[in-house]
Order: sequence, then C-alpha cells, then structure tokens
Amino acid sequence: MIQVYKHSNGHLEDNISLASAEKGSWIHVVNPDSEDLQLVSMVTEIPTDVLKTALDTEERSHVEIEDNYIFVVINIPIILETDSYDTLPLGIFITPDFIITLCIQETEVMRAFTENKYPLFYTFKKTRFLFQILYRSATLFLRYLMQINRRTDDIEEILRHSMRNKEFFLLLELQKSLTYFTSALRSNGIVMERLMRLRRNTSLHHLIKMYEEDEDLLEDVIIENKQAIEMVEMYSNILMNMSDTFASIISNNLNLVMKFLASITIMLAVPTIIFSLWGINVPVPFQDTAAGFYYVVGIAMCCTIVAVIMLWRKDLF
Repeated sequence: MIQVYKHSNGHLEDNISLASAEKGSWIHVVNPDSEDLQLVSMVTEIPTDVLKTALDTEERSHVEIEDNYIFVVINIPIILETDSYDTLPLGIFITPDFIITLCIQETEVMRAFTENKYPLFYTFKKTRFLFQILYRSATLFLRYLMQINRRTDDIEEILRHSMRNKEFFLLLELQKSLTYFTSALRSNGIVMERLMRLRRNTSLHHLIKMYEEDEDLLEDVIIENKQAIEMVEMYSNILMNMSDTFASIISNNLNLVMKFLASITIMLAVPTIIFSLWGINVPVPFQDTAAGFYYVVGIAMCCTIVAVIMLWRKDLF
C-alpha cells in the first residue's frame, strides 16, 4: 500500500497519486509488493534493494548517508497481543524532494501522522518530521513500559493468592518484551546521537538541515529515549527479582508440603507396624482374650499419639 500526503495551506492532502507527488510530499509505504517498490524507486531514485532493506524484520537501527538520500532505520514498539510486545523496523528516507517511510505493517507510531493528529506536523519540513517520528516512537515506548509495569503489578497480586503456570508464562512474555525494548532503545539511541552530529556536516544541508527548533526537538528525543532505557532496565530488574522470589516461594511451599506428607506417612506407619505384629501366624499376647482386639487398638493409638507429639515438638507436623 502506497499513500502520498502533502501539506498545503495548513491542510493535509491524502488523495495524491504517487505519479503526481510533488516536492515536499510524504510517501508512506506499508507492506509493499515488488511492483510498489519499483514505483517508489522510479519516483524517488532510491534503489529497490535499499528499499527492501527497510522491510527486513531483523534489520537493526542505523543511519546510511548517500549522495542523494539519507536512510534511517529505527525500531519502533508494537503490541502483538495482550501482554505481548515486540519491536519492528521502520525505514525513513530523506531525499531533496521527499520523505519516504516504509514498514512491513501499519503501526501506532505512524497512525498519529496519517490521521493528522500530531501537533506542528508538516510534510515539507522533512528534518523536523524525522525527529517527530523519533519522538513519537520514544513516547510510545514509555507508554508501553507503563502498561507492562501495571500488568506486572496485577500478575503479582494474583500470584500472592494463587500460583498458576498461566501467570508465570505471562511474566515470561513480559520479560521477553522488555528484552526486545532494551535492544531497540539502545540502538535507537546510537542513531539519534549520529543524527545530532550531522548538524555540523554542511555538505548534507541539501538533505537534512537543522534549525535551532529542530536541534531542541532532537535533544528532547534523546532525553526521552534515555528515560525509556532507564525505565526498561528498572522494570527488567523488577521482573527478574519477582520471578526469583516466586520461584523461591514455590520451592519453600513444596518443602512444606513434602514435610507434611512425610509426617503423615510416619504417623500412619506406627499403627501399621503394630497391627502387622499381631497379624503374624505365631502366638501373640491377648490372642485368647475376648477384648484383645481393643487392647491392640489402644496400644496402636497410644504409640501413634506419642509419634505425633514427637513430630510436633520437632516442628515436623
């Protein structure tokens, strides 16, 4: 899917065809096929192989600088399903005429721009638009981290009352999500630092030119990204410690159950031994007495009570 947007007189036009795209337009490409990539390549003069790079789900964040374009790849957060988060590469190309974004699927990061809900967003301000995408991604990371933290608290409350495998699998999913976030945020931070250094490169002003407001925005993005890194590290430690704590609790509960069962086994073994002794085929005490059965039962009960008292004194019951 290819969509072309352009701000004109403060209004975002979205019914523009790719063939009629003018300077200052934003070309938004989502899950394209080979024909779409060829069309974009013809209009933007970016090689098809380079365009395909942005669609690789394993592509890491980086910056490539060529004569006629700058290629930026960042990893943005996505929600796969309930309690499951991941990251996805987003390719951003800046040429003298266009800004092009490519992604394998529609994301929450870009939806704010396609629906024209992001403040002070203009397609012809390519450098600022790039930094706004970075800022939107960083704020979404923070939002999803807060969701993970709240979900962790809910799972902890459930585990305090009932330890089921379902909740532990949820914790595992959240730990995986935080691992993906950590890798994405660190690599995104490297990209932001390199973009900050490009402001001194006058030979790239025809592609990316930073005004004072743009530098301030990029500095805010870097701050937000660092805050997200600190939060994801903190939440990762919390999840790891929580998992270790509940694993210790489970092990302790298992020991208590085994201790209780062992005590019950000992308690039942005492009368079993006594009854077995009076069940052998040799002369035994009380065999000629009418109340012999009750004597044996009484002896068994007395021995069992003694065994219970001994176990109780040793805190084994």
